[in-house]
Amino acid sequence: MQKLISWLENSFAPKMNKISNMIWVVTIKDSVLQILPFIFLGSIFCCLAIIEDYVALPFSFWTPFGWTMGKVSLLVAFLIPFNYCEKKRYRKQRLIAGLSGLLLFLIVVTPIVEEEGAVGFGSSALGAGGMFCAMITGVITGLIMGAFAKFTFFKEDSAIPDFVRQWFDALLPIGIVVVLGWVVVLIMQVNLYNIILSIFMPLQSFLQTWYGFTFFMLLTCFIYSMGISSWVLTPVNEPVKLAAIVANLEMVAAGTATAASMNIFTEGLVYCTYMWVGGIGCTLPLVVMMILSKSKELKSLGRACLVPGIFNINEPVIFGCIAWNPYLMVPMWLQGIIMSLLTWVGTKVIKFAPFPDVQFELWYCPYPISTWISTRSFRAIIFLIISVAVSTLIWYPFFKAYEANELKKESGEKKAAKE
Repeated sequence: MQKLISWLENSFAPKMNKISNMIWVVTIKDSVLQILPFIFLGSIFCCLAIIEDYVALPFSFWTPFGWTMGKVSLLVAFLIPFNYCEKKRYRKQRLIAGLSGLLLFLIVVTPIVEEEGAVGFGSSALGAGGMFCAMITGVITGLIMGAFAKFTFFKEDSAIPDFVRQWFDALLPIGIVVVLGWVVVLIMQVNLYNIILSIFMPLQSFLQTWYGFTFFMLLTCFIYSMGISSWVLTPVNEPVKLAAIVANLEMVAAGTATAASMNIFTEGLVYCTYMWVGGIGCTLPLVVMMILSKSKELKSLGRACLVPGIFNINEPVIFGCIAWNPYLMVPMWLQGIIMSLLTWVGTKVIKFAPFPDVQFELWYCPYPISTWISTRSFRAIIFLIISVAVSTLIWYPFFKAYEANELKKESGEKKAAKE
């Protein structure tokens, strides 16, 4: 075990940190995180739409939902080249880069929008369905803008005002972006949107299988147990989760939702309904054990972690006692495997636990309140209790071994102090 920990600490973790700090990974991650307020607001409108099932209203909450969740790809298409230029310190080009990224994305999705017969604002391509496409067009735009960041038509001693020079200097990269989209999509009739979707479709399908779902949850717990934030995986998983919940909502609205057809890998199910009570790894049971511990140090740390844990914020307990701790890293990994399989069996196999039928992504809402809002089902609450019980059983033996080790240390420190 010690050899494994040493390899992880000295070889694996530094490489992962290097990847997580790569400019394009950071850029895409930050861009997705910046749209979270729109996603959260969309989830609130989605929850309010439940009222329409019981009361006839003169308006629909689905309309503002469409203007928030339904336009997230537009925001990402702007933010990726904008943030790239910001991080590369090309600050004069950042707004132009963002707007150019938006233009290229709209050019690429034009065939899809026209097929759906709602030019401008009615296409699913502008929402979660176009997220991967927005990322690709954003990266392409960022690369073009970065290549011409220091280009200028004028000499340094030119008498032309700086703002005028910036206008003309921006013409070339903007022209390249627009002409590229025009030639490829409209003249060559290449449907880039469908091509990009077909490339990422295997990933979407993989993460909705029991083995793909379990693998990704294990990966999340694995890297988090080493102090590497799971946000590094955002560029990969966020588009899949958003597309999955939109598909689920459409099936619920159409009355065709079944346990077999519903997508399991969604933000709402994983973070707000069943699995991660207290945060990734279901750490709230561990925090309670720490509070009840005979170790003064663990008891004090547990008390400090309780309030954040109730609101599913578990950085204090992760960095306080789990990260790089052989006693608690292993059960953290087991949480990723066992809790995923338990959730799959409960929702897909025995079909006891219902799927969320609204988009509720306020992950900081305490359990079981979030579970009830997501499902409005007593069976969901029962399954949540079962899940927490299983999680507690996973943590317990490892925690007791860790506690015994800490008590020995504290006892040794007391003896040393007396001497």
